[in-house]
Order: sequence, then structure tokens, then C-alpha cells
Amino acid sequence: GDLDGAEALYREALEAMRETLGDRHPRTLSSINNLGNLLNAKGDLDGAEPLLREALAAQRETLGDTHPDTLTSISNLGTLLQAKGDLDGAEALYREALEAMRETLGDRHPRTLSSINNLGNLLNAKGDLDG
Repeated sequence: GDLDGAEALYREALEAMRETLGDRHPRTLSSINNLGNLLNAKGDLDGAEPLLREALAAQRETLGDTHPDTLTSISNLGTLLQAKGDLDGAEALYREALEAMRETLGDRHPRTLSSINNLGNLLNAKGDLDG
């Protein structure tokens, strides 16, 4: 895909959302998260991190720690930290997301299963095969 073209559009949308909806509106937070994920996909990890942290902090504040959007943001930040080599930071976030997903969505929900997979892959990368 055209990641540079997508980035320009994401930035335009985010700027407009901040101006019209405010920094804490759920759509603005989703837009922040989308731009952070795109930058992560482009390999701009340092550009992605403050956006993903901003989205997560605001979602915790406005939606709560167990809202599905918050849990997605926790996992997204974990993925970024793993890509940056902060495996312990990523593990803490993956464990937090998994515990909350089990409690709120159940053990067999697709998002819970994805969280299990994320944590399993990370532990494998760390060489922690016992988990």
C-alpha cells in the first residue's frame, strides 16, 4: 500500500478531529491510534510511541481500563515496545490486556485469543517457554 499517502491522510483527519471534536473524543483517540499504528508499520517507532501512549492514556481516563478500545491500545503499545526491543515492557502490557480481556470478553473471544497469541509469541521471543 501507499503508506506515505495514508500517513498524510491520517494526519489531516487527526488535525481536523482535534479541532472539531477535541483531544479526548473517542473518534479522535481512534485517529491517534491509527496514525501511531501506521507509523509503527512504516518502521517509525519513535514517531509512533508518543501517539500510542497519548491514545492509551486518554482512553484509560475517558473510557476506563477495561473498555475494548483501551484494551486494543494496550496491545498496540505492547506491539510497539516489542518491536523496539523492550520485551519486559511489552510483556507487562500484553499480560494486562490478556487479564482484562479474559475478565470482560471471556476466554474464547477472538480478541482474547489474539492476546494469548501475542503473549505467547513474546514469551517465545524471550526464550521463556514455560510462560
